[in-house]
Amino acid sequence: MKALLILGLLLLSVPVQGKVFERCELLARTLKKLGLDGYKGVSLANWLCLTKWESSYNTKATNYNPSSENTDYGIFQINRKWWCNDGKTPKAVDGCHVSRSTTAVACAKKIASEQGITVWVAGKSHCRDHDISSYVEGCTL
Repeated sequence: MKALLILGLLLLSVPVQGKVFERCELLARTLKKLGLDGYKGVSLANWLCLTKWESSYNTKATNYNPSSENTDYGIFQINRKWWCNDGKTPKAVDGCHVSRSTTAVACAKKIASEQGITVWVAGKSHCRDHDISSYVEGCTL
């Protein structure tokens, strides 16, 4: 079990070694073990909804935003200009103050605690005010 947690930490923290998770496979279990279920009032179903719509559960997902000249990375699509500086983004704020080797979960928690889950576009448009129970349905947690 400890090996699965370590694997999950590695997969969630290193975008270049990406993995596309199945909904229940490791993602739900890993996110729960990393303390996201209920974190700042955000349910595991909300986190799964968010990661489905932001990255399709892909830890290697990358999205360049030409209008703002910055990039979103990883399973949570964390914006490097505002949260985790990639060293390539002009005038990056680096609000998470974490290194790229630190888990994306640490940064996601910081974002959720400061701005809530609806700061993510998917959180607003696909998860808030929707029935999201299907995201954890059938998962053995």
